[in-house]
Amino acid sequence: MKKKAVLLCACVLAMTPAFAQNVKSADRTAGGAMGADRITREVRHELVMLPYYGVFDDLSYRVDGPVVTLMGHVTRPTLKSDAENVVKKIEGVEKVNNQIQVLPLSPADDRIRIAEFRAIYGQAPLDRYALQAVPPIHILVDNGKVTLVGVVNNQADKDMANVRANTVPGVFSVTNNLQVENR
Repeated sequence: MKKKAVLLCACVLAMTPAFAQNVKSADRTAGGAMGADRITREVRHELVMLPYYGVFDDLSYRVDGPVVTLMGHVTRPTLKSDAENVVKKIEGVEKVNNQIQVLPLSPADDRIRIAEFRAIYGQAPLDRYALQAVPPIHILVDNGKVTLVGVVNNQADKDMANVRANTVPGVFSVTNNLQVENR
């Protein structure tokens, strides 16, 4: 009887790694809502945790099964490659389609970025948004054209950000793509 118990334990232990591996691969290939939701959460987490991702960049993504498409605009070419590299390492991601655009390097655009940041976040009530690790109003500047992207609490904040963005000298146009949070 002791030999049967030892043999049974040996069989169970021998089968366990194969069983665990099959469960993992089934989870990955199932592509169900659970897998896509997990990948979506992990992609968001990895992108937000990038060390040089900030208020002058905007990253977005789309998850189609095992394929992740990265979109948006960044001020540093290294941020584009860093975003792709961290997403590639997520379990279940088989391909990354990197469509992130790098904004042109320009001292004039850098001056506008800083002036826009001060105009938008420098006074109440929008200054409360600046307290977050990555402020929710992103300021994209491309050859003097400003685009505001992100989420604000109410329509008044959206309108105020637009008015303040238009006060900065040297700006050719302001596009306000801010979304109002649904409550």
